[in-house]
Amino acid sequence: MINYTPKNQLSLDMFDSPFEQELEKENRWIKLSELVPWDDLANVYCHKLKSNEGRKSIDIRMVIGALIIKHKMNLDDRGTVMMIQENIYMQYFCGLQSFTTKRPFDPSLFVDIRKRLGSEEFDTFNRHVIERAEQIRPHQGRIKTKKIRGSDDDLPANKGTLKVDATVADQEIKYPTDLNLLNESRENLERIISLLHISEVDGKKPRTYCRKARKEYLSIAKKRRKSKRDIRRGLKQQLQYIRRDLKTANELVSKPARILILDKRDKQLLETIEKIYEQQKWMYNNRKNTHPDRIVSIHQPWVRPIVRGKEKNKTEFGSKINISEVDGFCRIDRLSWDQFNEAMDLENQVERFKDFYGCYPKVLLGDQIYLNRSNRKYLKEKNIAIYGKPLGRPPKNPTETSQQKYIKKKKAAKRNNVEGKFGQGKRGYGLNNIKARLSETSESWVNSIFFVMNLIQLVNLAEKYHYFSCLIFSTLKKLLKKIIWINFLKKYAWI
Repeated sequence: MINYTPKNQLSLDMFDSPFEQELEKENRWIKLSELVPWDDLANVYCHKLKSNEGRKSIDIRMVIGALIIKHKMNLDDRGTVMMIQENIYMQYFCGLQSFTTKRPFDPSLFVDIRKRLGSEEFDTFNRHVIERAEQIRPHQGRIKTKKIRGSDDDLPANKGTLKVDATVADQEIKYPTDLNLLNESRENLERIISLLHISEVDGKKPRTYCRKARKEYLSIAKKRRKSKRDIRRGLKQQLQYIRRDLKTANELVSKPARILILDKRDKQLLETIEKIYEQQKWMYNNRKNTHPDRIVSIHQPWVRPIVRGKEKNKTEFGSKINISEVDGFCRIDRLSWDQFNEAMDLENQVERFKDFYGCYPKVLLGDQIYLNRSNRKYLKEKNIAIYGKPLGRPPKNPTETSQQKYIKKKKAAKRNNVEGKFGQGKRGYGLNNIKARLSETSESWVNSIFFVMNLIQLVNLAEKYHYFSCLIFSTLKKLLKKIIWINFLKKYAWI
């Protein structure tokens, strides 16, 4: 049977609105709103506000709820505000009393939110979420124990499995090449010179040869196959133009009150271009392709190339993060824009586990890079088991049977859960495409993704242990007790 809506749409007055009906209790936003520890999260956010004076702030539940919606739905700032404006369930999740068609706040507020919430605040958020999960989980399945004061000998027995791994949260930048980076630096220098030059005072504008430089750049950039000789010739040409433009820009900046013409962004760009010129000049003279603290983006100079050796991308550009995962809940132990050896953080990750759960983990699962000689000695002292390849040459006469090897291999394979978390973050929540433009907002963006993934894991855990049905049953039980008590009082004429 064919079903077709006529071309002429109904008017808004004739359109039936479902908002008079009750909201569906099985909706995902209503379930999530019952699990989020709003009061604990609000207390953390309140400490970042400057004072109680001045204009009244946006409702904190609205701020935290909008942040969760943004990263759960993988939306941009404007799209998040529009989604809340149009969705009644999201408005309920954010704490509104009734449906409204007005914008909850301006999208630019997200920038201030990301600046206020750093790694410490999001780590506290994750701690509250994990504590909520420990309350939902049955008593025999809980890891967290009461802390016992005293030496390590007084601690309870090891419990739980700690999984550790590291990855790179790729920044959304243009793939960097030396030729493109120099060309972009030259174009920005020409723009800065045009801003600084005042024809009434300085006379004729200094020559920048912008058309010739652009033509020479395109003659190489448009080639499908570029030889090393072509690239080296193009680098030399662009370096010469940048050297001339830098000299001109510095002469104009040194004149009285001329520096006031540039805003903060252009001043930072000028400093960045000088560093890029020095690095590229050094690499050109020494015929090398690497440099310490190499800049790969003119607008985000804190981003560094991080060599990972993956089959798809050998080099990634973004922040490197080292995380620990326990029962599906992740915490970021270290976030850095520079390359680092994740094996150096293992002891800190184990101690953080003990500080939160009150005991050391029973098993630690990680890559072979974590299981070096010093880390193995530390784990042995703490009575923490590992399932990894032993150091040194394999013995000529192995004592383990094939079945024991198979069991160890299956236990070591459980480390893939943390790899799955990286896949979940990169495929579903944009962990491989961080769109923030500042270093501190980018760090907040990365932490927000792991915070939202922990909330999703909390919902899955609640559904696994039938938390929502138990919640409804306990509510009905309290209501029934209240009705029985009122009838008892009425029977004896006390009310």
